[in-house]
Amino acid sequence: MAEFAVSRSTVRKRLITVFILTVIITFLLISRLAWIQIVRADELYEQAWEQWNHNTPVKTARGSIYDRHDRLLAGSTSAHTVAAIPPQLEDPQAVADALAPILEMDPHTINELITLDRSAVYIKRKVEPEVSSVVREMKIPGIIFFEEEKRYYPGGSLASQLLGFVGMDQGWAGLEIYYEDYLSGREGRLLYPADGRGRQIPHDINRAVSPLQGFNIHLTIDETIQHIVEKELKRVMNEAAPEQAVAIVVDPSTGAVLAAATKPDYNPETFEAYDPSSWHLAPFTSSFEPGSTFKMVTMAAFVEEGLFNPDEYYYCNGYTMVDGNRINCWTVDRGGHGDLTFFESVGESCNPVFVEMGKRLGKEKLFGYIESFGYGKPTGIDYPGESSGMIFDPADVGALELATTTFGQGISVTPIQQVMAIAAMINGGYLYKPYLVEEISDHYGTTVFKKEPEMIRQVISGETSKVLVELMESVITDGTGYAAALEGYRVAGKTGTAEKIGEDGSYSSNEFIYSLVGFAPAEDPRLMLYVAVDGVTRGPRLGVHTSAPLFKRIMEETLNYLRISPSEMPVSAEEN
Repeated sequence: MAEFAVSRSTVRKRLITVFILTVIITFLLISRLAWIQIVRADELYEQAWEQWNHNTPVKTARGSIYDRHDRLLAGSTSAHTVAAIPPQLEDPQAVADALAPILEMDPHTINELITLDRSAVYIKRKVEPEVSSVVREMKIPGIIFFEEEKRYYPGGSLASQLLGFVGMDQGWAGLEIYYEDYLSGREGRLLYPADGRGRQIPHDINRAVSPLQGFNIHLTIDETIQHIVEKELKRVMNEAAPEQAVAIVVDPSTGAVLAAATKPDYNPETFEAYDPSSWHLAPFTSSFEPGSTFKMVTMAAFVEEGLFNPDEYYYCNGYTMVDGNRINCWTVDRGGHGDLTFFESVGESCNPVFVEMGKRLGKEKLFGYIESFGYGKPTGIDYPGESSGMIFDPADVGALELATTTFGQGISVTPIQQVMAIAAMINGGYLYKPYLVEEISDHYGTTVFKKEPEMIRQVISGETSKVLVELMESVITDGTGYAAALEGYRVAGKTGTAEKIGEDGSYSSNEFIYSLVGFAPAEDPRLMLYVAVDGVTRGPRLGVHTSAPLFKRIMEETLNYLRISPSEMPVSAEEN
């Protein structure tokens, strides 16, 4: 009986132990289930969703670029992409061999692509419709197609450096990359269910996440003015064979850029075939010594500071000495200008007179105006890679640096800086920020961004501005810019001839940059134009034969195109 009693007690203990273990295990299982179904439910669901569902990208339509009159400069057309779902291909090598001659690809390359451990891969993107049509007719299981877009430029090379170009998926240069976030839109996705081996489940529902179409960009550029500029730049390239020629047209009262170009240029649809140096828009990205066009900065400071007496005489014997260094006037070979007034010094572009102005101003005042006019830093124009140029640090400026700066030597500026500074001198004294895009809209035509002119600061007074207009008009009527005069219009400006620096760091005696910056009509400036011809190698090497005629042709054609009325008191070209 005792043994039996012990046995029953042992059994009871064992049953209790089993029961407790069962409760514990059950509790653990329930807890684990709750952990999986409640705590980790979202995480596991996402993992399961990724295993069950596969997707391929659906490219969106890139936004278009228009000129100020809504003329298309850059748009998109349909192109087809051939892709594959690797798990669905039964014989990848046979597929590669079949597609290779049609897609003009190496079969080994195709085979490597379609055997990747991925749910979907591109085989060849943006093929012509007739190519994708042939592949479609083959009806190969696992080969899929979807529509993309291909960028095209109706004007060919017109405004190519300004617009830039698009690579396979995004902008790579110019406005195409600067406004990428607006133009590109948002990529969509095509979703489809698949089994454990990645094979699409037939008869199931496919879903798609719609792409968001890119925004359209409306520029300040006028396609016709851009065409005029590029036509004339091409002409000077053919006639004078320079290294490059640049031009930029701006509205001096707002900072809106109406045209900007460099020659040589390229075709953005075949950009790979061109030297990358031709991709950049020199008026914004390149800087060089401005030469005598910079003298207007010195004169602006001189007038604003109350130091200018138009009737004061200066005697030019062809040179001046600064700290033992001889600085020549361009008339040195004939013994200088002799007596000339400070007013006449602008039209005659006399270096010694401007050196004298610099001495009277002092470096603090002169460099204060240089900074106020925006030199030495980017203008902030909406274009990638803008250069800041190079201006002396006032702390490092001695008598010689001060002297050479007064007539634009030893420093470097960009054409856009020069244009905006001169614009400030003749529009009442207001420095504006230049800009290229005036409006951005969605594909429904709704405006999402509107640019208004942005005035940075007033640099000089309105009275000083009037004096500078008169001085620059004298450059065209009676001075070095006579070849830029237009029949029927009052034109004003400033010429410049800058010596180029050779590989040895010294100034060249036979390589120059000829430039001219000016505006018209002088009594009511509507157009500000800067032109430069760099490194003439054919024909006469003088600005009167290169930059001045280039300026004249562009300005004349543009005034006529815009139907700007002739001046009330026209200046006759024959009188000059």
